[in-house]
Amino acid sequence: MDRQARIYIAGHRGLVGSALIRNLRDKGYANFVTRTHAELDLTSQAAVDAFFEQEKPDYVFLAAAKVGGIHANDTYPAEFIRDNLAIQTNIIHAAYRNGVERLLFLGSSCIYPRLAPQPMKEEHLLTSELEPTNRPYALAKIAGIEMCWAYNRQYKTRFLAVMPTNLYGPGDNYHPENSHVIPALIRRFHEAKLANAPSVTVWGSGTPRREFLYSEDMADACVHLMNLPDAQFVPLLGQDRNDGLPPLINIGVGHDLSICELAETVKDVVGYTGTIEFDATKPDGTPRKLMDVGRLNGMGWSARTAMREGLALAYRDFMNQDGSSGRPAPARAPG
Repeated sequence: MDRQARIYIAGHRGLVGSALIRNLRDKGYANFVTRTHAELDLTSQAAVDAFFEQEKPDYVFLAAAKVGGIHANDTYPAEFIRDNLAIQTNIIHAAYRNGVERLLFLGSSCIYPRLAPQPMKEEHLLTSELEPTNRPYALAKIAGIEMCWAYNRQYKTRFLAVMPTNLYGPGDNYHPENSHVIPALIRRFHEAKLANAPSVTVWGSGTPRREFLYSEDMADACVHLMNLPDAQFVPLLGQDRNDGLPPLINIGVGHDLSICELAETVKDVVGYTGTIEFDATKPDGTPRKLMDVGRLNGMGWSARTAMREGLALAYRDFMNQDGSSGRPAPARAPG
């Protein structure tokens, strides 16, 4: 990407989008196009079309989405499928109509089947049933991948989808009800430490295994992929094939840990000295989600931030957000 290119980051205030902005700035990019939700309703096709026609971005990072953990997905399934389908459909179509050079569509590892082989390869997509607790969100993201692929084949666009594993880091959502597992654990242990509570309850059995990627590493991987030379980038797009391997790249660290191990690590980072109790009556979600990142590693990129280091940075960010306020809630395992 040329340093002067106009770059639109959809969802620039979120965990993913804010990390992309920081990474791009560090690499010398400054010509950003951004809009807040109040300024641009991405679920409105007319509004998105007018925005693209006015701004004419050269590159697009599609990081805007409605996201959340098991509780949020289970409580608001209609919003998760409706809003995500609308956002990605409007942006992908407008990018095509306005000649965007490259688009990167960000999804989630929950697109893979509930019982996919481990680690999960890109070709495991759509090979068996999805996890019911986040199926509406996963189906929306799968539709986005398919849309990128269809446009690449029919219109020769250059739209690539990336599927990051579970993310955490600066700018995360620490809402007591709707956050993912790491911010939920950080908040819960911090509030328990302040209250001198004897124990903290975590949803689920603690046995599911999850892979976690620091958001700054995720952003670096995305920018790395968008800067690949055409000789490497174009073959990823599936412009001339319909063979079951979509324009999809996994982004992760390649190793995982149990929710129990994660809880113990967060507890230690926060400095909480009580005990951890697991509520096995609550849902666990998918038993295991480990990404195969061989394709990405083969393109010259691998994660650099160790788990404990990243958790310490995330906790510092939480403290900077004055995260000690609010109603405590049980920490929930991710979908």
